[in-house]
Amino acid sequence: MDSIDPNLPSTPGQLSVEGPVAFTPGSYGGDIPPAPPPLPPPPPHQYPPADPHTGSPLLTYSEHLVELRDRLVKSVLALAITTAVAWPATSAVFDLLKSRADGVHLIYTGVAEMLTTYVKVAFIAGVMLATPVWLYQLIAFVAPGLTRSERRLLFAALPAVLVCFALGVVFGYFVLLPPALQFLLHFGGDIADPLIRVGDYVSTVVGLLFWLGVVFETPLIIYLLARVGIVTPRLLSHYRRHAIVVAFVIAAVITPTVDPVNQSLVAIPIIVLYEVGILLSRVAVKARGHAGR
Repeated sequence: MDSIDPNLPSTPGQLSVEGPVAFTPGSYGGDIPPAPPPLPPPPPHQYPPADPHTGSPLLTYSEHLVELRDRLVKSVLALAITTAVAWPATSAVFDLLKSRADGVHLIYTGVAEMLTTYVKVAFIAGVMLATPVWLYQLIAFVAPGLTRSERRLLFAALPAVLVCFALGVVFGYFVLLPPALQFLLHFGGDIADPLIRVGDYVSTVVGLLFWLGVVFETPLIIYLLARVGIVTPRLLSHYRRHAIVVAFVIAAVITPTVDPVNQSLVAIPIIVLYEVGILLSRVAVKARGHAGR
């Protein structure tokens, strides 16, 4: 192999037998590209912004729909479980409903009427048993739109909602149903014999008990409205006469009879509940004043 003449000049950028490898700009026809800048650090975890008035995280429209779906699924599952639990006791529920009308003989005229009514009664019993679950899910869904004090007030009122509704059902079952059914079943008995369909009887009784339970929520609703400052005792007292008229209108709608006695049995408790609501509104105004200090 021929030896390389050490006296030959070495070209810049080329190897030389007498020195290390040298790289210079332009050795390969262009400048060496600069190194890329370092990657930025990953952003920290971003929490959703909070509403300055309520302190709750602000959700997008799709996130609200997802939350609504989850709460509906929980409510439906609870309703399915309670309906299955109430199914074996449905016959006992029928006996309770029939006990308010002495000597009533129920019939059914359709092939599937008895089965449909049986499922309806079991479903209604399941709804009653699942009330704490679906009512909590409802309140929890609307709670992010409320302030902290309003949320605490609403969750604290949840047991009172159940108690007031139960009191209305008990009042209707023991006080209102016996005279109302007595009037309906024996009116015109000298003209025709009553043959009451089981579906009509259940719808009438359950509807009356349900609306009485709703009406008995009046004092609690007035208290909550006064606590948040929507109504005042003075305003409620000013519209007392209007409330009496509305009470009799509601009684005429709820009561399945047209006689004034049964309508008065509903209207008078509504008026009393309105007066109780006025008293509770005064308590609510005082509590609101202490909370604002």
